[in-house]
Parts: sequence; C-alpha cells; structure tokens
Amino acid sequence: MDVATIARLQFATTASIHFLFVALSLGLVVFVIAMETAYVVTGNASFERMAKFWGRLYVVNYGVGVIGGIVVELQFALNWGTLTKGFGDAFGGALALETLTAFFVESTLLGAWVFGWGVLGRKTHLVLIWLVGISAYASALWILAANAFLQHPVGTRDADGRPLAGFGELLGNPALGDAFLHVVFASLIVGSMFVAGVSAWHLLRRTGEAAFFRRSLRMAVAVLPVGTLATVHWGMLQLVVIEDIQPMKLAVLEAIRPGDYAPPEWIGVAYQVMLRTGFGLVLLSVALAVLLFRDWIIRLRVPLRVLVAAIPVPFGLVVAGWLVREVGRQPWTVYGLLTTEQAVTPMSANVVLTTFLVTAGVMLVLAVTGCLLIARFARRGPEDGAFGTPLGQAEPAGPVGTAVI
Repeated sequence: MDVATIARLQFATTASIHFLFVALSLGLVVFVIAMETAYVVTGNASFERMAKFWGRLYVVNYGVGVIGGIVVELQFALNWGTLTKGFGDAFGGALALETLTAFFVESTLLGAWVFGWGVLGRKTHLVLIWLVGISAYASALWILAANAFLQHPVGTRDADGRPLAGFGELLGNPALGDAFLHVVFASLIVGSMFVAGVSAWHLLRRTGEAAFFRRSLRMAVAVLPVGTLATVHWGMLQLVVIEDIQPMKLAVLEAIRPGDYAPPEWIGVAYQVMLRTGFGLVLLSVALAVLLFRDWIIRLRVPLRVLVAAIPVPFGLVVAGWLVREVGRQPWTVYGLLTTEQAVTPMSANVVLTTFLVTAGVMLVLAVTGCLLIARFARRGPEDGAFGTPLGQAEPAGPVGTAVI
C-alpha cells in the first residue's frame, strides 16, 4: 500500500473508535443534566441517585474519549503535513478552540462537578453540569466547523490563493448547520439506547433496583423517538446541501448510473444501511414509546431483551454516517482544492505503517478497556461504590416500591 492509503486507514481507524465515545458522551450528558435538574427542582432524592449513577458512566466514557482525541489530533501533524501547512490558517483556529474547550474547559468543569457533590450548593452544582454539557456541544461544533471547511472551503483567499476562513465564514458554512444538528440528535439516539439498554438489563436480571431503572428506562424511551425522527429529518436536509456542493457524492449515495464518479461506490452501501436501519429505529422507537402505557414495555419482557440487544446499533450507524461524509468527498481532502494524495506528509510507507500499527493498537486497547470499565460500572448499579458520596458514608438504596414516573 502507498503512503496515502495507509495514512487514510490510520485516521479512519482511530477517528471511528474515538467517535464512538464522543457520541455516547454527547448523548449521555443530556440525561445527567435532566436528572440533576429534576432533583434540584423537585427535591426528589431518586433523581439525585440517577444523576450520580449515570454521571459515573459519563465520566468513565469521557476520560476514554479525551485520550482517544489526543491520538486523533496528533495525526494532523504526523501524516497530513501538507494539509496543515496549506490550509491550517483557515481551519486551525476551530481545531484550537475544540482542543481548548474539550481538554481544558470541559475537563475542569467536570472535575469540579465530580468532587462538588455534598460540597457545593445544589444550584451551583447544577450549573456546573449544565456548563459541562454546553462545553461538550461547543467542542462538537468547532470540530464540525473545521470538518465543514474541508467539505466546502469558504472564506477569503490570501495572495497565493489559499482560503483564509474567518469564524463568521466557518460558522456560516452550508456544510455545517444541518450536519451539526444531525450529529446532535444521532448522539441523543446513542445516549437513549444506552440508558434504555442498561436499564432493561437490570430489569431483566431483577437486580433489586426496579424503581430506579424503571424510571431511567421510561425517560430514555420517551426521548428516543425525538432523537430518531430529528436525526432522519436533519439527515435528509443534508442531501439538499450535498447536491449543491458535492454532486458526485450524492450520485454515488443514490446509485445514479451509468457514470464514472470519483468517490468509491461502496459508500453507497454504507449509506443505504444507515438509511434503512435509521428508519427501522424510528419505527422501533415509536413502538417502544407506545408500550410505555401501563408499563407494557416491562410486563412483556421481550421489548427489554430487544433494548439490550440493540445497544450497539446506534454506534454502528454513527460510524457509517461518518464514513459516508468523509469517504464521499474523495479524492479530495479539501474539496476541489487539495487531493488526498497531495495532502499527505512526504515520508516512507514503512514509517506510516509503523505509526498506524502503534496508534491502532493503542486505540483498540483503549476502546476495549473503556468498554470493560463502562460495562463493569453499569452492572454494579447505583448501590455499589456510590459516585459523589463522601468517604465513609454509604449511599442508601432506593426503596423498591417508590412511586416513579
């Protein structure tokens, strides 16, 4: 394989793994915010326990995601030197803000939130998790703004003809708005299915926290149709933009033939899988929401098994969507201006292969470790190793018969 192919495989592997944790973080933080807000507003201690349990899983997932993000961003300097040299002035500011937001602002606020239980006032503590969520979505906005520039370069040009996009042009890029909202609601699907699936597992196993996980399940299933319908809506709106700025990508996605188009045709398969499975999730989410009536979703038991089995599905869909967006603009790295062959750093294939094997190995170990940790804490439930409880103070178990939503 040549240098460009290996470099592309490296970025695809590391970014795909990283994106799995990012999507879960964006989706899960919404539930943590909602649960703690409900606790502060109502004073119901059940919501506090929910915020602590799901917040613990969020913290573990966030830690893994941050480490993976460092590995991904290093590749811009290692493998894509021509890209950063020629166009770094245009989208580098957005990447810098994303790094500042995710690695410093969000992590600092999250640390204060974790260690602020029982120390800070309820409202102050609630403000912290809201700021964590805002910074998480701001980070996603900046990284997508940089990516949107690669999809559709905008802005003024310097004396050499290179684009120099200001923040106004970056944020006003037609390739950004619909894509950002699509990612937001796709992440909400990931978070909803995760919360619902973990809750369903505990309800099937009758682990002694029936009221706790019944409430979590009902909240997640109620949100799920919002995520699926909105994701499909904003995804369809992107096709209008793609038709205007990347017509060759749309031709492959819709299997318009005959013709010889630059993007590889296999992304059309990924697109169709994403599209059809996405519509399937819409139907499933609506059916599950109907089954919330009189707790049929729990009484029938089969829906609980479906939810447990369906936990990985949204993760696969977000990776498929990312592949469609990125591979669909080939052979360009900066659409219409810089090809992928031109963007790669001049170096030997052996060097790139070595870094690929090392980074892929690191990311795989990181992903497996993260999944095992999340699964371990999820299995333990809210009563084991209470998150945010001062040392020496046990977390009381919630009464099984407590009235819930």
